[in-house]
Amino acid sequence: MKFAGIKMVCRLLVVALMLLQFPMVQAGMIGADQVVSAASAQADRNAVASVLSRSEVASQLQSMGVDAKLVQDRVAALTNDEVHALAGNLNSLPAGAMANGWIWVIVIAVGLAIFYKYNWK
Repeated sequence: MKFAGIKMVCRLLVVALMLLQFPMVQAGMIGADQVVSAASAQADRNAVASVLSRSEVASQLQSMGVDAKLVQDRVAALTNDEVHALAGNLNSLPAGAMANGWIWVIVIAVGLAIFYKYNWK
């Protein structure tokens, strides 16, 4: 009886391992454009991180209740395209351009309030 149970467990493990899909790895050459895009993405990521680590920005984020470590983790999790777009926006915005930011905060807050009011019944 004990031997039959062990055989059954071994068979189940073999079947479970056969059902697992192992990824295929393929080696190949990479192009120069991929190397350049990776380097520019890292430069953009460093630019965004340096803007977010400034004392004025960090204090403003902290006053809004956002942890600086959480912001750095989120920047690290962004894709290369997102970082490139964000860095481009940071470079093109004039100083003090967030004067209408409160309008967006109010619009989003009202939208969320309406959403939760009618969808959480």
